[in-house]
Amino acid sequence: MNKFEQDVQDKANDVIPSGIGFIASFGFFALIFIIANIVDVASYY
Repeated sequence: MNKFEQDVQDKANDVIPSGIGFIASFGFFALIFIIANIVDVASYY
């Protein structure tokens, strides 16, 4: 057995942090998409 497997520091589940990371990255790219669409629509006027 690996010596690091015997002394685990954090036994919490990784679902919550991975969900927060997914939502944060999705929100960032969605914000870029929205800003690009606003600039695209505003360029027609």
